[in-house]
Amino acid sequence: MTIGVGGSTAQEELAKLSDMTAGISPIGRGEFEARLQKARTLMMSEGLEAVFLNAGTNLYYFTGTRWYASERLVGAIVTKDALHYICPAFEIDTVKDFMGIEGEIHGWEEHESPYELFGEVLASLGIRGGQMGIDESTSFAMTNGIRLAHPGYDYVDAKPVTAGCRTRKSKAEIALIKRAMEMTIEVHKAAARILHEGITTAEVKEFIHEAHKRVGAPKGSYFVIVLFGKATSFPHGVSYEQTLQLGDTVLIDTGCQLHDYISDITRTYVFGEPNAKQREVWNIEKAAQAAAFEAAQLGTPCGDVDTAARAYVESKGYGPGYKTPGVPHRTGHGIGLDIHEWPYLVKSDRTPLDVGMTFSNEPMMVIDGEFGVRLEDHFYMDTDGPKWFTTPSHSIDDPFGLEA
Repeated sequence: MTIGVGGSTAQEELAKLSDMTAGISPIGRGEFEARLQKARTLMMSEGLEAVFLNAGTNLYYFTGTRWYASERLVGAIVTKDALHYICPAFEIDTVKDFMGIEGEIHGWEEHESPYELFGEVLASLGIRGGQMGIDESTSFAMTNGIRLAHPGYDYVDAKPVTAGCRTRKSKAEIALIKRAMEMTIEVHKAAARILHEGITTAEVKEFIHEAHKRVGAPKGSYFVIVLFGKATSFPHGVSYEQTLQLGDTVLIDTGCQLHDYISDITRTYVFGEPNAKQREVWNIEKAAQAAAFEAAQLGTPCGDVDTAARAYVESKGYGPGYKTPGVPHRTGHGIGLDIHEWPYLVKSDRTPLDVGMTFSNEPMMVIDGEFGVRLEDHFYMDTDGPKWFTTPSHSIDDPFGLEA
């Protein structure tokens, strides 16, 4: 039997888990203010008169104001020296309650056009033309509404400002992500121990959700994928539940949120004794992940990290490219307030790796109709190169390194 897999119960494992959030703090006001200042510096260098931040993670990142996107326009206009919020009039007091960095609030009644109000606010600030950056997460309906109501501006993607700030994490952000990852790896270990023949994927998901609460994530799992057997060859799961059998490949991908920052770890192992093919593919996956990590040096284009992982896989006779059996998707994605954010470890992304960038490393091996292996850990770029947030899987026989 694979070391660390099976032999316990959900009740026993939940009883062992405890809050892991001591000594960790949310992002403070001073950091939000510094982010706004950096955004303004980037705005000026990009020639933007203002940037609109839509409700969601961009609004929170720059202002500390939590508000989720809906069909009603809610957001903030950032100029070189001011911050102005726009929201439905009936939400003004609530926005004030959630507001991080203060700014003047402009409300629109339900029968009025928020897009007209948008232009009126700009005009009141003396901005009647020029380039207006729109947060790339803003829906087409809203962006189009603004453009049609006020065609006199040159509307452009605000990504050079939003991504220009968010791709390089501060020490405080790195600490939050690291702790969230540490919480999730403990949940992974506990989940592996509760496995037994006949357990269902639904039961494991329920356990993982509760386990995340026990380690200090109030909302439980941010997401969870549990797959057994042939279902593991589908990278993001299948529509049906599975029941565990001896010899099955097990793939669990899950994460949580800690003060808005996200963890995301995948472990793959065998329930029972791995056969020769499971062992071969698992070892190729681990080596491909290691090749990607080794390639991730400061100044290296993101895409070259993906190329390194894929080249190793192809050297073992799999692929080529995205063909299966082999690696059907990119090697990794950025992570922070969003589970997938810029930049990406994919051939087309030529962004140079820089200090503070954070990535998943998961060049998943898929053997169609049989099984898949994804080993997903994250790393961040430090001043002397890449650093793991969590220790990668040790071996197919001892995935959590319990006897290493």
